[in-house]
Amino acid sequence: MSESSFPVVRLRPKTNARAIRRGYPWVYANELVVDRRTKALTPGTVARLEDADRTPVALVAVTPESRIIGRVLGGPEEAAPDHGWFVTRLSRALALRERLFDAPYYRLIHAEADGLPGVIIDRFGDTCVVQPNAAWADLRIETLAEALVQVTGVTNVLKNAGGRGRALEGLDDVDMVLRGAAPDAPLPVQMNGASYLADVTGGQKTGLFYDQRPNHGFAARLAPGARVLDVFSHVGGFGLAALAAGAEHVTCVDGSAAALELAQGGAELTRGADRFATRKGDAFDVLTALQDEQARFDVVICDPPAFAPSKPALDKGLRAYERVARLAAPLVEEGGYLVLCSCSHAADLGTFTGACLRGIGRAGRRAQLIHTGFAGPDHPLLPQLAESGYLKALFFRL
Repeated sequence: MSESSFPVVRLRPKTNARAIRRGYPWVYANELVVDRRTKALTPGTVARLEDADRTPVALVAVTPESRIIGRVLGGPEEAAPDHGWFVTRLSRALALRERLFDAPYYRLIHAEADGLPGVIIDRFGDTCVVQPNAAWADLRIETLAEALVQVTGVTNVLKNAGGRGRALEGLDDVDMVLRGAAPDAPLPVQMNGASYLADVTGGQKTGLFYDQRPNHGFAARLAPGARVLDVFSHVGGFGLAALAAGAEHVTCVDGSAAALELAQGGAELTRGADRFATRKGDAFDVLTALQDEQARFDVVICDPPAFAPSKPALDKGLRAYERVARLAAPLVEEGGYLVLCSCSHAADLGTFTGACLRGIGRAGRRAQLIHTGFAGPDHPLLPQLAESGYLKALFFRL
């Protein structure tokens, strides 16, 4: 598509385009002139964004009914996304990951931070799982898949349509195989000396959470000879890393039997099944029950789902994080360690830390903060977009 053939969308008068020119990747519906012509655009249409003075600002993908009506794809001179466009961006992302990791198990594309807004791609050896959570990418998924195979050499490309953002973009929830075939069994992944099992077709998100990898590693340093409790464990993220590091015993708690079965399988592959146990149930109920049982652990880790996924949910979410800390702190031995995590972008580091300290204090404990962890480098942060810095992990000594 030539520059002259792009439809034009325009910012409202008095809307400041400076942030977009400096790298902010989103245009909100209340910032754009949404006339009949703009409303008629097919979701995912590439358009040229101009300011109120008709000066080009950026190339954007437009989804008329979305609150994020425009996603920035590049400067105003950028070409429309085609095969070569995808190859360039995928190659740039791959170069970073290949420098960081010695095996092809990582997040390859982290949405806006890698220049593909709304797109997540996790790699598991010769299989990639793509979450096209924005209409522009869903519309071009075949081109993306073709470029992905060319750049990485993977055999299998799967589309995961379970992303929360897809509904906001008016997209379907249909998973599909784009290239190759879906694995017929969970895929083994080595991280921090432990073996994990990733269910890339039926598991949560893409099957495994790579973002916590460095925090798993730090927790593993606390684990030799320790009794470890991993709550909201999913497939054993923190627990298996602790097991591999020489924990005396690890207990994983989760509400999903399927996730705990994969955690058990990971413990067997890690050759620590005799030091490993699972407990299925609601995390809050299990934490309360463990108090009643007078159970104590040297290391307790709580890595819950996003309790505050948006600003309207922030107050409720902070109360939930405080409650987790209050219930978990009494289970930690004197001089032991409590690890509290949040993947809620609406709860910034300061407010999350405050909620955790309130919970620890109300449990009658005092704490030293010994380490603060964030997402791994395969989840790069876009400095202009606070939401990309969503993950926090606080390591306390009680």
